[in-house]
Amino acid sequence: MNRFSVIYLLRKQYYNIYCATHAEADAILLQVAAKEGCTPIGIYDDKTELFYWEPTRQTTYDQASIEEQGKWGANIIGIAQSLRHRDDKWQYHADSISQLLSTAE
Repeated sequence: MNRFSVIYLLRKQYYNIYCATHAEADAILLQVAAKEGCTPIGIYDDKTELFYWEPTRQTTYDQASIEEQGKWGANIIGIAQSLRHRDDKWQYHADSISQLLSTAE
């Protein structure tokens, strides 16, 4: 199960990379940070529905008011869940097409 999602921005659009463990997600987040044009945002835990900001963003988050923290947290968790939901739908669609093609033979 890919419990964790590394969330990042590329060309003003959000993307995610699935990871099985938090350690793997941390390593991927570092790779994303090193890639030109990518902006790392953090790691979403689908099981606990918690979000872990990348270190620079975490500092900014910690200094924000409670209201701002709530707004930012709800926003990024919504984005992460939307990305995962979109990917689940695409996977279901791909599986359905594969199943249809295999039964047509």
